[in-house]
Amino acid sequence: MKRSLLVCFALAALASNAAFASLELAKAKNCMACHAVATKVVGPAYKDVAAKYAGQKDAEDKLTQKVLKGGSGAWGAVPMPANAQVNEAEARTLVKWVLQQK
Repeated sequence: MKRSLLVCFALAALASNAAFASLELAKAKNCMACHAVATKVVGPAYKDVAAKYAGQKDAEDKLTQKVLKGGSGAWGAVPMPANAQVNEAEARTLVKWVLQQK
């Protein structure tokens, strides 16, 4: 019993470190200049993005490309510019994190 609790705590710590790391990546890549986790800034809140794309099988690929290439029209008139600071692996990490927000 004690061992299983210890394993649960260890897994929870790893998960929270991954979430923290992704938030730090978002800050480092200047994503937070236009987005926030819970509130709309220039772009939508990450929790709203997660809600909009919940259950869509192609969401991760679609949003990864949007981070890399930019896009417009999904959230209004303000376009999202391409993020030249982000490589594909970083974009995918960020998108996975965004899709986990609630």
